[in-house]
Amino acid sequence: MSEAASNIVTITYCTQCRWMLRAAWMAQELLTTFESELAEVRLRPGTGGVFEVVANGTTVWSRSAEGRFPDVKELKQRVRDQVAPGRNLGHTDTTSAARREGE
Repeated sequence: MSEAASNIVTITYCTQCRWMLRAAWMAQELLTTFESELAEVRLRPGTGGVFEVVANGTTVWSRSAEGRFPDVKELKQRVRDQVAPGRNLGHTDTTSAARREGE
């Protein structure tokens, strides 16, 4: 692992709600997208409906604050802003309106 890859993302999910698979899928997506920027993605079991994503100590997503789960595009953008600011995420950064204009 390179010295630059010292970023840590923690996904806390509710075991009572059975959200482990959702958390694991999102962890996989983040590890695939940020393979050289992330040192690790931690899955932390919780209770009480929690689904929270923290990157380097900064909460980038909280289900209780947002009132919903992130879509993977949103989550990648927010994690990118913490671990690799300025990095282009390709089609993930393209809005649907911009895609339609380019067609």
